[in-house]
Amino acid sequence: MEDYESIILVKNEVFVFKIPPRQTNRGYRAADWNLAGPDWSGRLRLVAKGQKCALKLEDKNNGELFGQCPIDQYPGPAIEAVSDSSRYFVIKIQDENGSRSAFIGIGFSDRSDSFDLNVALQDHFKWLKKSDEPQDLQPKLDLGFKDGQTIKINMNIAKKEGTSDSPSRARTKPVGTGFLPPPPSVGSRIQSSTKATRTSPDESSLFDVGVDNGVSQGSSDWGDFTGITTSSTRVPTSTSSNTNWVQF
Repeated sequence: MEDYESIILVKNEVFVFKIPPRQTNRGYRAADWNLAGPDWSGRLRLVAKGQKCALKLEDKNNGELFGQCPIDQYPGPAIEAVSDSSRYFVIKIQDENGSRSAFIGIGFSDRSDSFDLNVALQDHFKWLKKSDEPQDLQPKLDLGFKDGQTIKINMNIAKKEGTSDSPSRARTKPVGTGFLPPPPSVGSRIQSSTKATRTSPDESSLFDVGVDNGVSQGSSDWGDFTGITTSSTRVPTSTSSNTNWVQF
């Protein structure tokens, strides 16, 4: 099966210049050309047929071929950019048999046209390089999970110090504030001591004797003040006799 010709790029205006022979290895310079008077102008087409690529210069009106430049690689000897401008190139044109060849200069009035030519050549040879690489015919390894498949992971996590084995025990521990209860007040201690004196039969009998003598000898006009005197007299005696009292 014969390969068909595909068009990669078309530029409707290109200028052709006769160039002097290169004197040094520094490259071609567009300043050495007669840029004000091009020798020919026409249309540029970049075509590909199979693995081959060629740049063709044609007449804009009737499509007559002016010259073609077979390109085997880029950048390469078939097409070379000048050293002092990005809009001009030096190409090697050949006849159909390849017996005759010549180097000519081409250029564009717009910088974007030369940029498009650069990109088109680079993309074409990248595609050729990729198509020449051997394809991996081995089936790809499928590491995905099938339907219904599961995975089990055993993780050994070290326990922290001070943690309990069972979570239920940790939950049932009472939560405290961490402070001791306050000491009892002085009034509660006095009441507890007076209760102890009243329940003691020996001490109450002794104090009742003195109190009753004082009340009987005194006048009855004192009334309720006798109860106060008895309670006031009982407190210091009970504290001295009560062994539970703590002195500070």
